[in-house]
Amino acid sequence: MSIVVKSVCKALERIAPLRLAEPWDKVGLIIESPVPRSDAKRVVLTIDLTTAVLEETLKVPTALLITYHPPLFQPITSLTLSNPLQASLLKLSAAGTSVFCPHSSLDATWGGINDWLAEGVMGPQKATAKVNILGEVKGEAGGAGRIVTLDEPIPIEELVQRVKKHLSLSQVDVGRPLVQKSIKSVAICAGAGGTLFSGVDADVYFTGEMQHHDVLGAVARGRYVILCGHTNTERGYLPVLAKKLLDTLSELARDESSDGLSREERIEIEKYQLDIHISEVDRHPLDRM
Repeated sequence: MSIVVKSVCKALERIAPLRLAEPWDKVGLIIESPVPRSDAKRVVLTIDLTTAVLEETLKVPTALLITYHPPLFQPITSLTLSNPLQASLLKLSAAGTSVFCPHSSLDATWGGINDWLAEGVMGPQKATAKVNILGEVKGEAGGAGRIVTLDEPIPIEELVQRVKKHLSLSQVDVGRPLVQKSIKSVAICAGAGGTLFSGVDADVYFTGEMQHHDVLGAVARGRYVILCGHTNTERGYLPVLAKKLLDTLSELARDESSDGLSREERIEIEKYQLDIHISEVDRHPLDRM
């Protein structure tokens, strides 16, 4: 394993421990290239591995592609060029690029995607609002979702404006109950939150997408629903992750503890001026027309 891949994997484990991932998830180092390039100093961050992201990545020698969503989710019996996603993985590996996926571990960790979404919900009430784990609590490291309790209720229109501003969106989908009310509690789940929200007592369910009948059921029970598009609830976190990665890599280079890098590895990684690049072509797959 190249020193860049090893160092970044260790840094990611400190940022979002893989033990926090859901049992069904496929996280960690998905592909380790057998031909790492010594001139590869770039690490690419993306939400999805698309053909456009592949082409962007191959233009510059890249040691590691960090794709939030797992590129391999269902069991496979072969890797061939006839399948576009498998072809992307094969081409990356042949070019010396390994692939890592953090997915639900990055949702669950404190300071991860769901906490970033909670910041947008709290807005100017951040100092007085409370944030708690929604779903299974996984020790002190975090848990699946979040529930925000505001100190003072706000109208749904105010909450929608906060969400749109935080996610840089001009439109979101809003489900409204028959009886309108002010908002004091918001359940949050990046991506798809329908299952996690089941039976949760909150004024609003805020996520990327939910199944049609789950939305109908939530609204019938008096909840508001805010849906923003699956990846729109995730992509804005990538700049936060990029900074965390740079800071943690800097800490690793100075860390002499047994769970860090060896002395030789610390010397080697300090020679690299790593380029943490956020994909410029990664985007939500659907356009509103």
